[in-house]
Amino acid sequence: MTDNKNQAAGRPRRGIILDVDGTLWDAVRVITDSWNAYGRDIPDVTRQISYPEMEGCLGKTMPEIADIIYSYLPEDRKYEVLDGAMRYEIEYMWDHPGNIYPEVVETLRRLKEEGWLLYIVSNCQKGYIEDFLHAAGAQDLILDYLCYEDTRREKGYNIRLCADRNELDYAVYVGDTAGDLQASMQAGIDFIFAGYGFGNVDGMEGVTARISSFAQLPETVACITGKD
Repeated sequence: MTDNKNQAAGRPRRGIILDVDGTLWDAVRVITDSWNAYGRDIPDVTRQISYPEMEGCLGKTMPEIADIIYSYLPEDRKYEVLDGAMRYEIEYMWDHPGNIYPEVVETLRRLKEEGWLLYIVSNCQKGYIEDFLHAAGAQDLILDYLCYEDTRREKGYNIRLCADRNELDYAVYVGDTAGDLQASMQAGIDFIFAGYGFGNVDGMEGVTARISSFAQLPETVACITGKD
């Protein structure tokens, strides 16, 4: 991927890589409702999923979620049911999106205008990031994105891959969980903790900065990197 504005100006390629759930939007209820709707037509799915149960799965990989949500099913069957639920979710969310956090789109546009290159890396299935971009009308703002299903690798690997294939001189990851912090450290980049999300990093080392709303991101990255 290239960015003509940054290349023409001879500036360092500076990127912000974003998590989705708990960072850009809250889709817990929509995901839960879609999975429960799908499960009602599956004879061996014998229980409904609660909102707190689903919230606790956000940020985990697909096999980890299957082991939690469908632990009562046989080994092969729980992954089969998970796959069906995720495919149903993608179609459902196109018309029933999550709740986008305040000023997300406006802030993304401001960051782009200030020369930041914007990306998304999430532990989700194919189609989920596209659902967010469709709901937010942000297709023109995100230059590249990666999900777990693209590589079947952990988030730290995908963050590093995103930074490398876009030839970033500097990258920072924005996420809301301890897993996001650990992935950023694995990728070798800075981490901004979205304190309004689902997770907690209290007492953990490696947090570069914290924000209590997405709108604080431009000033925060400016403080981290300094202004040109």
